[in-house]
Amino acid sequence: MTGSLFKHAETATPSPVSVLTAENLGKAGITNIADAVRSVSADGAGSIGTGFQGGFSAGGSAVSLRGVGVSSTVVLVDGLRSTNFPLNDDGHNAYVDLNSIPITNIERVEVLKDGASSTYGADAIGGVVNIITRKHIVGVEGGVEGGTSQRGDASKYKAHIAAGYGDYSSQGFNVYVTGEYEHDGRVSNHDVGFPFNTLDLSSIGGKDNNRADDTLTTATPDAIVTRVHQTDLNNPLAGSVTNATKPALFQTLSPTCPYGTFTVNTASQIGTACKHNLQDEYRQILPLQERYGFSARLSFRVSDAIEGYVTGSYMHDRVNIIAPPNAIRQLQAFGASPSTATSNPGIVLPVYICSSGTNCATAADRKLNPNNPYAAAYASDPANGAARIYYLFGDMKSGSSRTNQVYRISSGLTGHFGDSWDWKIDGVYARDNLGITDYGWGNNAGVIKAVNTGSYNFVNPKANSAAVRQAVAPDIFTKSNSWIATIDASLSRTLFTLPGGDVKAAIGGQFRRESLTNNSRNPNLDVDGLNTSAAFGKRSVSAGFFEVDAPILDQLDVNVSGRYDHYSAGYNHFSPKVGAKFTPVKWVSLRGTYSKGFRAPTFAESNPRSSYAGFSNYTPNAAFIAAHPNNPAYSTVYSLGSGATGNPDVKPEKSRNFTLGAIFQPKSAISFTVDYFNIKKSNLIVGGPLGGAARTAYYSVAGNNYASAAAAAAAGCAAVAAVGAGYSCNAIDAADPFSPNALPRVLIINVPYVNADYEVISGLDFAAQAAVPITSDLRWTVRAEATKTIKFNLHTNGEVQRYAGTLGPQELSSGNGTPRWRGNLQNSFEYGRFTLTTTTYFVGRMKEVAADEGSLDLSCSAALYVAADGSDKFCHVRSFTYTDVNLNIRVNEKFDFFATMGNAFGAHAPIAPAGYTSSPNYLTTWHTPGLIGRTFRAGANFKF
Repeated sequence: MTGSLFKHAETATPSPVSVLTAENLGKAGITNIADAVRSVSADGAGSIGTGFQGGFSAGGSAVSLRGVGVSSTVVLVDGLRSTNFPLNDDGHNAYVDLNSIPITNIERVEVLKDGASSTYGADAIGGVVNIITRKHIVGVEGGVEGGTSQRGDASKYKAHIAAGYGDYSSQGFNVYVTGEYEHDGRVSNHDVGFPFNTLDLSSIGGKDNNRADDTLTTATPDAIVTRVHQTDLNNPLAGSVTNATKPALFQTLSPTCPYGTFTVNTASQIGTACKHNLQDEYRQILPLQERYGFSARLSFRVSDAIEGYVTGSYMHDRVNIIAPPNAIRQLQAFGASPSTATSNPGIVLPVYICSSGTNCATAADRKLNPNNPYAAAYASDPANGAARIYYLFGDMKSGSSRTNQVYRISSGLTGHFGDSWDWKIDGVYARDNLGITDYGWGNNAGVIKAVNTGSYNFVNPKANSAAVRQAVAPDIFTKSNSWIATIDASLSRTLFTLPGGDVKAAIGGQFRRESLTNNSRNPNLDVDGLNTSAAFGKRSVSAGFFEVDAPILDQLDVNVSGRYDHYSAGYNHFSPKVGAKFTPVKWVSLRGTYSKGFRAPTFAESNPRSSYAGFSNYTPNAAFIAAHPNNPAYSTVYSLGSGATGNPDVKPEKSRNFTLGAIFQPKSAISFTVDYFNIKKSNLIVGGPLGGAARTAYYSVAGNNYASAAAAAAAGCAAVAAVGAGYSCNAIDAADPFSPNALPRVLIINVPYVNADYEVISGLDFAAQAAVPITSDLRWTVRAEATKTIKFNLHTNGEVQRYAGTLGPQELSSGNGTPRWRGNLQNSFEYGRFTLTTTTYFVGRMKEVAADEGSLDLSCSAALYVAADGSDKFCHVRSFTYTDVNLNIRVNEKFDFFATMGNAFGAHAPIAPAGYTSSPNYLTTWHTPGLIGRTFRAGANFKF
């Protein structure tokens, strides 16, 4: 059993363990490991689904047991580690991509909901997911299925096959191979419809946050320009901050507007532009995903005392993400000079263009710029005829294609000698090769040349050739990889006998080597706005461990274990654990554990070569909004970044876990468990623990008067620096052309990686299962589990940030929050050849507040989204329940047919306006089935 070097029954261990069998998963209609593991109720804040496409590790999928984070949950295959996904969540949290594990050869998934560093070493703080594969397959078996949603999207096709030969018991060997293929179709926000395809909730009492249909300075695929001064005629980045006229006069370049127009006529702006709803036009709820993989295993008996195996697998996972077009105006790449930014003060279209793109104002072949509507009027005064442009490259493919390939091979021997000695040795090597192709990002040199030569048609972008588009925004391909090599060995025996049974002891050791090469997608810093996150490192880990299981009495069993880990980086850690199970009467048992553990710094956190800038939604304060009255696009919610580089001085995080629970088993087929858990994780590795204070400090000067935006920014940055060592402004936005002396937005704040703070997470786990024969022909089986998070508190700088039941922690959870309740219930009725199964999933309601966003106030007055009338109408995200139904018809021993209706009752996702703008008004982690609606699948299985 997972969490022990000895074999135990599921309810016999001191630690709470959930088991998902292949049969459970089949009845639930689950077709891949990612969905299987993330269905567990203990998967909490920070869980990553493929539907979250705007994050650092988009395309990956991960589990976050107890909500302590994906980097504090260990994922094993047959008790052995696998390599991490090359991309880190939030730029620094390492995890195993669940999409990289085949499911066809899975026997069961064991989820240990307790600290287990005493057995598995680093990162096993929230718990351990152990994916157990089948040891033997004889014959040929397989299946196919397919289906779609009620709208005709969300298509799913799956095929799998397995073939094996060899009767292990009589022939001493078995060999099998498996293969699988799965296709999951794309789902767009447009097809799902209101309110999940817009930022405008005014029709239901919310705010209209869509600036693409009422603000002239919002970039859209239909370019709009205003005249400004150009200080350097050879440099289109040399446009002035202020507009040439007051009010500023705007003009659209598009001859037609497919969604209509809007007009602004104020004291500061006059113009007409094309309307857009970018969320509806471009966003997708689920990307296109294609998986295929293979696995093979050879099991063999060397002698009566020795057995061995060799197993290997390959998994190919491709995720194709469509994103809104990228803007021509972009912040400089993280780490690049502000002078390279196309947004500061903003790229302009010059009056003259020429074939070379250099010194066009005086070139012999110069000609008036057809993209600049002011060119003819200012032919003799080109410095005052430049056109500042606001534009999205809507004619280009935008987004990314991510292909992840994971190779894994393991081998081992087990045996026994003497009267009671058992030994085991295992080795594994796994490698993850990731390739990312980014589309639609303007290369700085390419954009400047296209602007100066006039090669790109901004008036009619559809007329641009593929060659022109590639010259402006060439596809960017980036390779990254990670690998792990591990060898484990253990020796165990029975020592002596106590009144309760045999005392067992085991010792063992491990050596592993880990490597990560997460290359920057923007290594030359020449693509404004594109992610620059990178992480590198190699290290060795050696460990020794032990375990003693002592049944002191028939009623009392005590288990003690410990592990010592040494890292080549120079730190060590000893992780002890003690557990006990007391059975006062046959059908009632009490159990509890106490353990200490640790999380090793990831390469992103500890290697100076590693760096990242992470972003979360931020709404400036009232003083800032008041200082920018004429530019709503400038003062609305936006993405504010925190930039950090690896710190070799950070130390491991430390944890203290304890659990206390009870098992009630009145009959062998009926059991109920309840467990209390409490985790304290201290010495947290934090990227900017004072990040909220730094953001607040910057905007605290917004109400003051300054001679210029630069002076205002200097005051704001001084306030940031006063927060603490390592805090500073990295990037400041261009001045607001309509309030040129007001405080500009801060775009990235530098923060340090440090060990600071501690967090406490506590809650209750409930589980029940029963198999009840109702009649001689009708059998009912039920399986249920639920988790309640009582407390998720971060203690930082003398304050307590409370996250349970809220949308915090924002960065860890990617804005998806920490529900207090999560659970599932599976009922299955077997009648003859028919089996009808319902699987119901529940996520509790959450308040739309987040204590890590600058305010500890958790009342509705501090909600991240407030209704248009100031009421608390949107203060809570309501609970969500949906049910999947599966019907299986067994034709005979060789064939069965099945049909699955997902979200059978058509439950609608609750509205969550405070979510990320990349997932408008919904939470991807919890509510995706309510967006898709009903789905229908049918298929058949065979076995010979």
